[in-house]
Parts: sequence; structure tokens; C-alpha cells
Amino acid sequence: MNIAVILAGGSGSRVGGDKPKQFLRVAGKMIIEHTIEAFHINPRIDEIAIVSREDYLEEVKEMVSNNGYSKVKHVLCGGKERYHSSLAAISTCRNNDDRLLLHDCVRPLVTQRIINDCLDALDRYEAVDVAVPTTDTIIETAPDGRIVRIPSRNSLRNVQTPQGFRCGTIRRAFELALQDPDFMPTDDCSVVFRYLPDTPIFVVEGDPMNIKVTYRDDLKTVEEHILGRTR
Repeated sequence: MNIAVILAGGSGSRVGGDKPKQFLRVAGKMIIEHTIEAFHINPRIDEIAIVSREDYLEEVKEMVSNNGYSKVKHVLCGGKERYHSSLAAISTCRNNDDRLLLHDCVRPLVTQRIINDCLDALDRYEAVDVAVPTTDTIIETAPDGRIVRIPSRNSLRNVQTPQGFRCGTIRRAFELALQDPDFMPTDDCSVVFRYLPDTPIFVVEGDPMNIKVTYRDDLKTVEEHILGRTR
């Protein structure tokens, strides 16, 4: 089965407002609705699981019912850290060969091409990331603020989501990670990279518009893009 996991447990304080950013409205719908619909309309996605904040679980369930999102089979409670949300979704996976696409809820502009490319890549690989070439020079600094390394931009990428996995692979990676007292994940691919180092992670080409809503100005960018697609 191809299962999309919408990670909607964040607080989004940098955007402002009285609600987490995934529940703010752009182009007539909440961000979470735009994101769910991107996966719901894809004919290759069999199921959708949503991982939400505990205090918004009932609102999410009501939204799913009102919109008739028939592919949504699970509305789950996340945890304090992002990886707790990933673990909640992984725990519902029934078959180690199922394919999971874990996606940040606040990336509502994910394209059908990216989703399909991730699923295609999971036919050949056990782990898949999405990334775009970095456009800025990246520097590495010492604790005292000195530059110690300037890596070539040719090999650098900015990571996006979804990140895709065979269920058995990401489950095993987390089992090993949770035994490590120094476990400090940045995202799900980093867990596979560190704890299953012999597992190749294929990189799917992302899209510059597959942005993560972080600041208030991002809301305007998303709205303009959505309205432009519907005209």
C-alpha cells in the first residue's frame, strides 16, 4: 500500500496568529486542507494518516468528515518532538513492504510530479528524500564564529518533503535510534542515514515552490500560487 502521512503537529509560532499555521486559511481553505487534497487526488495513494496536536484532534476529525476525505484512515495524536509524530504513523503500518510518504503539513504546494517520483523511486530504493539545489553559499563556522569550511554548492541541496520509506526500513531505523542515548534527529531520512548506513537514500528532484510555510509572508506566496493555478 502507498500511505501518505501528513505531519500536522507543529505550533508555527513564527507565523503569528491565534492558531497553529496549518490551520490558517489561504485561498479559501486551511493549509492542512490544501495539503491533504494534494495526496487525496493522487490515484496511487491508497491511504492517508494525519498526525495532529492533541488539542486539535477533534477539529481535524470534523474537517476530514466535512470534506469527505475518504482516504484518511487514521487521525493520530503526535508528541512533543517531530519524531514522535513519525513514530505514531509508523505504528499503524501493517506491512513492512508498505510505502510511507511522510510530508510536512505546511508544504501545501507539493506537486503530483513529486509524489509520483517518490513512489516510483520506492520501487527501487528503501528510502527517498526530496531536495532542490541550494542557491546560497553555505559556510561552516567554529564555536568562536570563524569560518572553518565553505563547501562547494555543487553538492549541496535543500531538503523538502515528502520523505519516502519502505515501512520496515524506517521502523528498523527508529528501533535502533531509540536505543541511542544521544539520538537527536533532524528529519526522518537522517534517522535512516545514521542508523542504517548501508541503506542508500535516493534523492528526488524537488520544486522551488514546494515551500514550507514558516513566516507570514509565506502565506501570501502560497495564496498567490494556488489562485494562479485555479484561474
